[in-house]
Amino acid sequence: MKTVKLTGAVRWKVVCAYDGSTFAGWQSQPKGPPPAPALPAVQDVIEERLKIILKTPIRIIGSGRTDSGVHARAQVFHFDAAWRHGTERFMAALRATLPLTIQIVSIKEVTAKFHARYSPIGKRYTYNIHLGDASPFVRPYAWEVFDPLDIKAMKVAAAILVGRNDFRAFSTAEKTVEENTVRHLTRLEIKKRGKNVTIIAEGEGFLYKMARSIVGSLVAVGEGKLTPKQIKEILESKKRVNAIQTAPAQGLFLDEVFYPKL
Repeated sequence: MKTVKLTGAVRWKVVCAYDGSTFAGWQSQPKGPPPAPALPAVQDVIEERLKIILKTPIRIIGSGRTDSGVHARAQVFHFDAAWRHGTERFMAALRATLPLTIQIVSIKEVTAKFHARYSPIGKRYTYNIHLGDASPFVRPYAWEVFDPLDIKAMKVAAAILVGRNDFRAFSTAEKTVEENTVRHLTRLEIKKRGKNVTIIAEGEGFLYKMARSIVGSLVAVGEGKLTPKQIKEILESKKRVNAIQTAPAQGLFLDEVFYPKL
């Protein structure tokens, strides 16, 4: 899509939340021959609404993509546009045109130095696990695990993954794609309350499906299918193995994107 440079345009930083169940992920989908994708991308929906409000095509830049079915509490994006009616009216106009599955949390004017994708210094994801049969109000947002989990063993394995490591074994990116796979995982915490288990992963950045692969490996440890020692060996091998499963998308939330103070 061709982006028009508007006279008097400023940069806007927007934080949004969305229910990923109804979208094919965040990132705009290629426009190919029919049939069209069954679900829209969040980016496409927001750009369509901005085009209506601003009466010109707008390209938004997200902090990163989330896969189909993954949710966000605080996805960040930016765009450049001229708007002279105040921030509150801008937010109201955008909120009024979006589906109920997308919420605009905040919108503010920032300097041109801000970049939603390249400015972040870290991200936090949370993953929800429900032990046993979940209610219809929990099931769309959690992974139902029916086997008992050894939380103590999971915490031992989690401690092995914290730090600066090569997480190639915990990514499902195509082998042909050359990418630096070293990441600094600053926090990997497991909390259990009743039948609910929450895994919190925080770091400077994440590889493709890295967060879900880490969760899948920790659950495998909890079920006794892997040991913490094997997790260490897999990490050091830098090779993806079948023992590392990718956790289902519906339990994952992009919780927060961290930026330097503006």
